[in-house]
Amino acid sequence: MSGVKFLLDTNVILGMLKSTPEVMSLVVENDLMANQCAFSIITRMELLGYPGITNSEDALIRQRLEKFTCIAITPEIENLAIDLRRARRIKLPDALIAATAISQGWELLTLDQGLKSVVFGAH
Repeated sequence: MSGVKFLLDTNVILGMLKSTPEVMSLVVENDLMANQCAFSIITRMELLGYPGITNSEDALIRQRLEKFTCIAITPEIENLAIDLRRARRIKLPDALIAATAISQGWELLTLDQGLKSVVFGAH
């Protein structure tokens, strides 16, 4: 995992899957390579737990996620998420994703400016 620099938020991975201009410019801007990217297990649950997901969408998401490092929730991440929720009014999944980026010292790539400010403000 030594080459990982970025934690990808759910909306960034969705944007990659759909090749949205905003996310594709993030990819180019940061010169992203798969071995530099990770995602929280929370992101995996959000992506695959979407109501109405088709079998082909499920297969595509699983295939793409295999290219990145998956990070489980550790006690450190759990405690950071608790601290973030106490300090700010953010949803539990967002707190866990932010805590994952903070605990690993990685840049969070997200389209959610509020979530980005949580991570930036915690450093």
